[in-house]
Amino acid sequence: MISPLRAWVLCGLLFFAAALCFLDRQVLSVLAPQIIAEFGMTNTSYSRVVFAFVLSYTIMLVLGGRVMDVLGTRRGLALSVGFWSVASAAHAFLVGPLSLGAARFLLGAGEGPAIPGAIKGAVEWMDPKRRGIAIGLATSGASLGSMIAPPLVVWTASHVGWRGAFAATAALGAIWLIGWMLAFRGVPAVTRSHAANLPISGWRALLGRREVRRLLAARFCFDPVYYFYMFWIPQYLSRERGMSLAAIGALTWIPFLALEVANLGAGQVSDMCVARGWPQRRARMTLMLVAALLTPASFFVVLAGTPVFAIALMCVLMFAHGVWITNFMTLIGDTVEPRDVATTVGLTGFFGGIAGMLSNLVIGPVVDHYSFTPIFLVSGVVYPLAWLILSGRSPLR
Repeated sequence: MISPLRAWVLCGLLFFAAALCFLDRQVLSVLAPQIIAEFGMTNTSYSRVVFAFVLSYTIMLVLGGRVMDVLGTRRGLALSVGFWSVASAAHAFLVGPLSLGAARFLLGAGEGPAIPGAIKGAVEWMDPKRRGIAIGLATSGASLGSMIAPPLVVWTASHVGWRGAFAATAALGAIWLIGWMLAFRGVPAVTRSHAANLPISGWRALLGRREVRRLLAARFCFDPVYYFYMFWIPQYLSRERGMSLAAIGALTWIPFLALEVANLGAGQVSDMCVARGWPQRRARMTLMLVAALLTPASFFVVLAGTPVFAIALMCVLMFAHGVWITNFMTLIGDTVEPRDVATTVGLTGFFGGIAGMLSNLVIGPVVDHYSFTPIFLVSGVVYPLAWLILSGRSPLR
């Protein structure tokens, strides 16, 4: 068994793993204007590069989640972080769009299992009464990585070039891997949950459950918005707001700060509601409804008179997403057994990734032939739709 103190240490490392995962994937989006110009790419060709990442990431979400449930979080995350760190280092040797797409494909393959593994570890190692805050801590690492990426990547690239920025993030992954292995010293090689003696549920069994199907359909709706904010905002600010790379680095971390605050606070508020006698599902769904009602702020980004006001509206969307995703992941932990958490998270991510792939293939041509306006408009309606699906009030069952 893992002691409470060690459980918190490991959850802290899960936090940093998620931070590295999202920092590594954000390096390209921050440097996209520069790399697109250097390689002579269009927005359509860039969308195909993003598609390559989302394709492998999506496949490995579902396969990697299964691997995490079979191997355990300890070995599974070590394998995942090691692989994506090598893929990140490969970006330093790019020669054109084709090699960029190949490197992104490998990076996605390595990162796919990470979040299912982090959620699994938080569910397994922490008391159920603290499940919300533990999952909030683990998922908030993603927002930290996204938040520090713009200023850190711009600063690093200004000193060692954009290739050096990719190499630097790979080195951070190697450092994390050493810390991860040291944290398990004295712990048996396989650390499993109290339900580990029971077999892991098959995909067919999970898909046969209505509540799991609702989770899949909901994530199919809302995941494309986060992919859009993650990969396209720097390009939007450069193309339609005329911002320089330095200005992008100075401002685009702010929406991810709002996401970080929401990730950390939402789980704690959810757990407080449960401690006061609220049913777990009611607590999660109430907070998700509040979040969904905030997301139409995305409608107005394109109408903002200044880039600063536009970023402020993005902050509202990202804060809402933080409240939403923390409670969504916690809802998964409440719905399935701990032994099935990584598989279920992976399944939801797979469906969300399919939607992300399709949406990214649409975004590039829409931007090249029109503008970002339709994309922002659509991003303001999908969270309320996802809430209706989860609540059972939508015809999508």
